[in-house]
This record gives sequence, structure tokens and C-alpha cells, in this order.
Amino acid sequence: MNQSKWFTEIWAGDGSSFSLGIEELLHSEQTPYQNIEIYKTTHWGNLMVLDGCYMVSDRDNFLYHEMMTHPALFTHPDPQTVVIIGGGDCGTLSEVLKHPSVKKVVQVEIDERVTRVAEKFFPELCANNNDPRVEFVFGDGIQWIEQAAANSIDLLIVDSTDPVGPAAGLFNREFFSQCLRVLGDQGLMVQQSESPLYHTHSIIKELHLEMKAAGLTQVHTLPFPQPIYPSGWWSCTMASKDLNPKTYNRQRAEQKTFITHYYNADIHQAALAYPEFMRRGLESLT
Repeated sequence: MNQSKWFTEIWAGDGSSFSLGIEELLHSEQTPYQNIEIYKTTHWGNLMVLDGCYMVSDRDNFLYHEMMTHPALFTHPDPQTVVIIGGGDCGTLSEVLKHPSVKKVVQVEIDERVTRVAEKFFPELCANNNDPRVEFVFGDGIQWIEQAAANSIDLLIVDSTDPVGPAAGLFNREFFSQCLRVLGDQGLMVQQSESPLYHTHSIIKELHLEMKAAGLTQVHTLPFPQPIYPSGWWSCTMASKDLNPKTYNRQRAEQKTFITHYYNADIHQAALAYPEFMRRGLESLT
């Protein structure tokens, strides 16, 4: 295969890149918010790229979507009302809907075109978009949270892009203060938190500090593999008012009534452990 048939995302800040073999460009458009491209790859199925950055592929998206959802859903004792900020490809939504306790899911995505394009090119992720429990809101997630009623959400999932541009406001204490306000007494939030290898001493540490400054006293980061993202290793960070993110209902996790491809009770337990460099990097915050 010659060089012209590879798509490479370069992560210059850490001197790395990742390439996928490409068969053809299936779709390209510029929205008011970003550039969306869909590629057919040689081995990874369809690939969504936003502003030149890999977002989701058919082959490995389950890793991210399962870890952004199931650890939190098995930690909250009775998650009924879930709000997803971002998540336009609907993979996170699809995983949330697997839980029978969930009665309502509001997905707040700023760019409707991401969802419409995903419906065409990632139909498996969008198969349950018409579930009666789902409400789609296409608008600013920060504004939506500011207008939401206090103590009204059991689980808030912030499935955002990197903390630049429109997503930058989803990573500061002002936003987290509003998240704290809308969470119920045992409410829990989950935020995608970038690469443990590249960002423990920067984004992840700052995220812990900002969450705690906002009043979210319980904060813990869970690493997991994600091949198409920078370093091949990613994370989510769970935070709450009082609920310990390290305490989950293992029995419920072991007896789950749906199929997953990565997540299980043992994976959940393992993801709670910090590698030594993360422990050293975050130990002063505990």
C-alpha cells in the first residue's frame, strides 16, 4: 500500500502519530463547529474524523463507550436519569440504554450533524436512537446544565472532545460547580480525561483539582486501552458529592443481562488501580 492510502493523526506535542490504512473517503463536510470526515478503512471499518482527529472506528469504539458508561452505572445504586453532554456518535447512549434501571436519557450535542452522519455510517451505534427513553437536545451543553433543575440527575456523562475550542469550557470548576448542583444526593459524573501516559501531570491532575475545588469531593480516574487515540491509552474520571467512585456493585456487574465486548466486573476492578506513575502524580491530591 502506498503512502497516499494512509490517514495519519500526528500528536506533535508528544512526538507520536497513528496511521490507519484507508480505502476511500465516504463523506466530508464543514459544519458551523467542525469538519467531519468519514473514511472506509482497510481493517478498522468506518472511521470518523473531526478536525483531523480520530473520533470513532467500528473496530475499537466499544472500549471507550463501555468504559465511559458501565463503571459509573454499576457504581450508582439506582441510576434512573442520565444526561450525556456530547457523545454525538451515540455509542455512549447505546451502552447507557442497556441498563434496565435507566428511565430517561437526555443527550445534549452541540453539533447535530455529528449525530446525523453517525446514523448513516455507524448504524449499530445509533440503532436505539428512537428508544422512548431518549431525548435529543442539539445545543450548548454548558448552557443546558446551567438551566437544569437542582438535584435532578443521577448520572452525568461528559463525552467531549479534547479540552480545546468549544469543549474547553467542560473542563473547569465553573462547569463542575453547575454539575454538582444538578446531581442528586448520590449523583455521579464521568468525564473523558485524555491519556494517562501523556496527560497525568497536566490535564488529569488539573481535572482532579478543578473538580475538588467545585465541591466534588470524591474523584478517581480509570485508565483503559484505546488504540486510535494518542498513546493508545485513554481514561475517564468519575466524581461525586459523596459516593465513592471506587465502590461499585460487583454482584450487579457480574450478573449483567446484556453483552459487552470489553467491560466486566474484573475489568472494572482492574481499572480502579493506578499504575505507579499515576499514583505518584496524583497522590498529593488524595
